[in-house]
Amino acid sequence: MSTETEASAESGVGAGSGVGAGSEASAGSEAGAASRVGAASKVAARSKSRARSRAAARSRAGVGAPSAADARSGVDSGAGASAGSGASAGSGAGAGGVSGVGAALPLPPARACGAPGGPPPASAAVKTPGSPKGRKGRKEADQPEAASNRFLAKAALVTIALSIAGALLGLGRDQALAHLFGAGSDTDAFLVAWTVPEFAATLLIEDGLAFVLIPAFSVAVTRRARGAAGDPVRALVAATLPRLTFAFAAFGALLVAGAPYLVEALAPGLPDPRLAVDCTRLTATCVFSFGLAGYCSAALRAHRRFVAPAAIYMAYNTGIVGVMFVLGARWGVRSAALGVAVGGALMVVAQAPSLWRQLRRGREATGSLDGEPARPMNLTLIGTVLLFALCRQSQVLIERFLASSLPAGAISHLNYAQKVAQMPMVLSLMLCTVTFPVVAQAIAEGDTERARDRVERDLTLVACTVLLGTAVVVACAPQIIQLLFQRGAFTARDTAATAAVMRVYALGLLGHTLVGALVRSYFCSGRPTWYPLFAMTAGIVATGWAGALAVGPWGVCGIAAANAAGITLTAVLLLYGMGPRSVPIRTRAVVAEIGKPLRAALTAAVTGALCASAVDSPLLGLVLGCTVVTVVFALLAWAFRVEGFASALRSVTRRVPYARFR
Repeated sequence: MSTETEASAESGVGAGSGVGAGSEASAGSEAGAASRVGAASKVAARSKSRARSRAAARSRAGVGAPSAADARSGVDSGAGASAGSGASAGSGAGAGGVSGVGAALPLPPARACGAPGGPPPASAAVKTPGSPKGRKGRKEADQPEAASNRFLAKAALVTIALSIAGALLGLGRDQALAHLFGAGSDTDAFLVAWTVPEFAATLLIEDGLAFVLIPAFSVAVTRRARGAAGDPVRALVAATLPRLTFAFAAFGALLVAGAPYLVEALAPGLPDPRLAVDCTRLTATCVFSFGLAGYCSAALRAHRRFVAPAAIYMAYNTGIVGVMFVLGARWGVRSAALGVAVGGALMVVAQAPSLWRQLRRGREATGSLDGEPARPMNLTLIGTVLLFALCRQSQVLIERFLASSLPAGAISHLNYAQKVAQMPMVLSLMLCTVTFPVVAQAIAEGDTERARDRVERDLTLVACTVLLGTAVVVACAPQIIQLLFQRGAFTARDTAATAAVMRVYALGLLGHTLVGALVRSYFCSGRPTWYPLFAMTAGIVATGWAGALAVGPWGVCGIAAANAAGITLTAVLLLYGMGPRSVPIRTRAVVAEIGKPLRAALTAAVTGALCASAVDSPLLGLVLGCTVVTVVFALLAWAFRVEGFASALRSVTRRVPYARFR
C-alpha cells in the first residue's frame, strides 16, 4: 500500500475510502457501491482496533475510563480521533473547555465518535457520495482536524514570533559582548563560564527535563479532564517540585564550590584562570533558576500554554544586556556573568503567574485536592534523558577543550559562529516544541498512527526550514558577521575568522535539527530507552577523534568540521533506529523527502554566494544573497515537489498546516 493510500484510508476521505472523487464518478454502479461498503468496513475495523489500543494504553497509564466529562472537556474518546484532537485534552480542563495560546487562542473541542453532534460512525460512509448527507458527513468529520491544525498553526506562529524576538535579543547580547570586550582572553574566560548556562538550558529547559515532564503532565492533564478524583496535576506538582527544587539548589551550590576544578577541566590552556573561576561562580546560580524555569515551561506546554514559555529568552537576554551596560565599565566581563544570574531569575518570574492560574483553575474545577496520589517518576527514564542531553551538550566541551590550546580568540570565534549559525535550527525546532505534547498525548492514548503522521510532517517541515536557513548562512556568512559584530574591539580579522568557521559549522545544521526532532519521538512515551544515548555517544566519539586530528592542520575550522561530522552520524543512527523503540515512522519515505530540499539548498547556497560576493557593500550583498538563495530554493523546491515547502505554503495561504506523502 502506498503512503498516500494509507493516509487516505485513515482519514476516510481519500481515494481508498469510497467517498473521494473517484468514487463519485462511479456512484451509480453496483461495483462502486460494493467498493464503498468494503472500504467502510475496513475503516470501521481500523477504528475499532485503534479504540481497543487506546483503551489498553489508558489502563497502562492509569487513565480512567471515558466519562461524560470527555465531551465537555474536548477529549476524544472515540476511534476517529483526528491528528490534533488530543491537544484539547488538557488545554481547557477545569476552565470550561477553553484552550489557547495564553488566553487568546481557543482550541475547539474534539467530538467523540457517535456523540450527539459528532462525526458519524464508520458505517455512515456508505451513503451516496454525491448526496448532501454524504458531503455533510465528510465536512463534519474534517472539522475537528482542521480546527486542531489551526490551533497548532497559531501556537507555532506565536512561539516562533516570540522565539525570533528572543533570538534577536540574543544577537544583541553577543553584539554587546563583542563591542564592549572584543574577542580576546577576557571573552574566552567568560565563554568557559558560559558553558554552565549552556548545559543548564539543554538539560533543564530545552531537552532533558522537558522530555520527562511533558509526558507526565500530559497524562495528568488528561486524567483531570476525564474527571479523575482530586486534581492529578496538583498532585504531580506536589510530588515532584519540592524534590527537584532541592536537587537544583544542591547542584548549583556544588558548582559554585567546585568552580576552580571545573575551569581547569574545561580549559586547561587558559593563561589566567582566575577570571574564568569568578565568572563560573556567578553563572552557576542559573542551575537553580533554569531548573524552575524548565519545570514551569513543561507544565505550561502540557496545558497548551505557549506564550510564557516562548518569552523566557526575551527576559533572559534582556537581563544580561542590561547588566552588561550598567556594570560593564566597573566589573568588566564579570558583568555578563552576573547578567546570567539576573536573567535566570527573570525566566521564572515570566512564567510563574501563568502556571499559578492553571493550578488554580484545576482546583476550582475539581473542588477537592483529595484523590489518587501521583505516581513516582521513573528514575531510569530521568537517567536516560539527562545522560543523553549531557552527552549531546558535551560537544561544546570538546570544542572548547581543543580550542583552548589555540591562539587567543579561538573560543570566541567558535562561539560567535555557533550563535549565528544555530538560528535556523532554533526557529525550525519551534514546531516540534509546539507539537511534542500532541505526540506525547497520542502515544498515551495508544494512537500510534496519529503520532506517526505528526512526526513525519514535523521532520519534513523542519528539514525544509533549516536547509533554507543553512543555504543563507553559507552564502552570506562574511556579510552577516560584518554587519552584526565588526565594530568596537571586533576587527576585520575577527570577521574573516568567524565567517569561515560559521560556514563549516553550518554543514552540521541539518544533523543538529534532526537530532532535536527525532529524540522527542524516543522519549514521548514516558518509557526509558538507551538507544538515543548510544547514538549520541557514537557521535561524540566521532567528534572527539575527528577534532583531535583536524585541529592541528585546520585550527578552529577543523573543530567545526568535526562537530558537523559527529552530529550527522548521530542523526543517521536515530533516524534508522525509529520503530519499536519510538514512533514507527516510514523511514524511507522521510529520507526521500529530506533529500529533495537538500539538493535545492546546495544549489541555492552556491548561487547565492557567487551573487553576494560580487557586491562590495555588506548590506547590499546580504540582501542580494538572501534574495537569490530564497528564489532559487523556492523554485527548486517547487520543481522537486518538496512536501515541507508545500506544507508551509498551505499553512500561509489556508492557515491550516497539512502535509501528506505522495
